[in-house]
Amino acid sequence: MATFGIFSNEKKETLDKGLEKTKESVFKKLSRVVVGKSKVDDEVLDNLEEVLISSDVGVNTTLKIIKRIEERVSNEKYLGTSELNIILKEEIASLLEENNSENIDLSFSSSNGPYVIMVVGVNGVGKTTTIGKLAHQFKQLGKNVYLGAADTFRAAAVDQLTIWADRVGVPIVKQGMGSDPASVAFDTLTSAKANNADIVIIDTAGRLHNKVNLMNELGKIKKVMQKVISDAPHEILLILDGSTGQNAFEQAKQFTNVTDVTALALTKLDGTAKGGVAIGISDQFKIPVKYIGIGEGIEDLQIFNKKEFVDSLFSK
Repeated sequence: MATFGIFSNEKKETLDKGLEKTKESVFKKLSRVVVGKSKVDDEVLDNLEEVLISSDVGVNTTLKIIKRIEERVSNEKYLGTSELNIILKEEIASLLEENNSENIDLSFSSSNGPYVIMVVGVNGVGKTTTIGKLAHQFKQLGKNVYLGAADTFRAAAVDQLTIWADRVGVPIVKQGMGSDPASVAFDTLTSAKANNADIVIIDTAGRLHNKVNLMNELGKIKKVMQKVISDAPHEILLILDGSTGQNAFEQAKQFTNVTDVTALALTKLDGTAKGGVAIGISDQFKIPVKYIGIGEGIEDLQIFNKKEFVDSLFSK
């Protein structure tokens, strides 16, 4: 049985730096909301609603936040605009904690072989890079990691994963271009199990243009993997590009409709002012955001800690 924790030494300063663009954008917009105003009134709330939606928090999540602030204004009778940042921070933090109050499980366990993570997501979201960074961090913990190149529809995908495997120093199982993805997954698990691997990460094709084909393909991969490890995959990780804002919501909807996604990773949050998408996606999908990418460095993949994320977003 493989059981272990990961990423125990997250660097808060890296998170602060990674969220700079979002923070700057949000605070600039918030400062315009309160200009010339001394208390939080309907106009301030309307403008705040616009700020949150334009920051890619999402309409439904924004409405929840606004409703909570309205209730506080009503209960506390007078709230000055100078307190708005504090109130907003408290309500966002509270909302995220209530929606997914359990801390993310940082241990992995499998009863009959390596722990298998199947990675899904459209091309271009940082899927291969995220796999490489995960493999690196697992290896840093002394774990035996195997990669499976089951995105056989793009030669570039196999090549990129091979480069990452070489860089990190972990074995990769691959076949020729156009090979059956399920066959690659089968070979990867067979080899990993025979060599007492702790973790297997399987890349899959990132195509959404035909949902029926995608669903059938992912279903076939899972079925074939279970011939080797009966409870595989133990995690289905959906990678989303945070810099695409609302498009990330749409991709999450599409993939959760066709497969049993159990965890989410949001990439490229450092290069965008759309970091609010992490709040909306964490709230709207009953699936935990497990990882966030906040830089290009190999260490710049972090566990999504909701409290630290909100602290960084509102830090001066």
